[in-house]
Amino acid sequence: LALNPWDVVLCISGTIISCENAIVVVVIFYTPAFRAPMFLLIGSLATADLLAGLGLILHFAFVYFIPSEAVSLLTVGLLVTSFTASVCSLLTITIDRYLSLYNALTYYSERTVTRTYIMLILTWGASICYGLLPVMGWNCLEEPSACSIVKPLTKNHLIVLSVSFLAVFAAMLQLYVQICRIVCRHAQQIAVQRHFLASSHYVTTRKGIATLAVILGTFASCWLPFAVYGLLGDSSSPGLYTYATLLPATYNSMLNPVIYAFRNQEIQKVLWAVCCGCFSSALPFRSRSPSDV
Repeated sequence: LALNPWDVVLCISGTIISCENAIVVVVIFYTPAFRAPMFLLIGSLATADLLAGLGLILHFAFVYFIPSEAVSLLTVGLLVTSFTASVCSLLTITIDRYLSLYNALTYYSERTVTRTYIMLILTWGASICYGLLPVMGWNCLEEPSACSIVKPLTKNHLIVLSVSFLAVFAAMLQLYVQICRIVCRHAQQIAVQRHFLASSHYVTTRKGIATLAVILGTFASCWLPFAVYGLLGDSSSPGLYTYATLLPATYNSMLNPVIYAFRNQEIQKVLWAVCCGCFSSALPFRSRSPSDV
């Protein structure tokens, strides 16, 4: 096959994604202090994005060096599983943030840990099921006219994935609106109790809203173009449009470690300790609310 520059760019993106998220996975896995629910959810997100990066690399390698329909189904199944798990993990993090504010008094309890494991099981169970569909026979290898913009996924399969993404995005938008309201109300109450100036309350509220806008804006700008095009396009659509919408979707997995992991002060401490050669699994950490992540 002639080398497609878009495939090269996707492979490079996969390499960067894998390196970034491998760091997060290793730090969380080898640090006993990172066993709180919020770190488990961040670890789930990083694992999903790591698998997505590896899937992009394997897809490039198998397409150009070991062309095979069976292997192609496996790599596409891995990509569907990993990207679905990544999007669902973002939803679980949003739910966790909302509950940490809505039920602040009971958040640090065994019920939260149990709920976290249930969300992780549901996330990965649904993602694996979505990924197994092409491998189990729901593909368009025998009927090219039924293909979607991403071969060998069928048009119906991609519609299901796109609608699921839009549902996740709608749920995240609603939850972040509620989070914004709670944060604004808390900031106003604190300002009144401590006799802060109105300008201080305005600055605090503005920072919170800006952070939520960055999170939602990044997620939407990365995934919405591909989700919408997945609903509108078909096998006859130009491949250029597919690459042009799929590439930004991969950037979401590249930005997730920056937004959800590297901004966390506890993870920063461990990374600095590793860089200084003084890593210790017993480093003291201050428990933080997920809303601070």
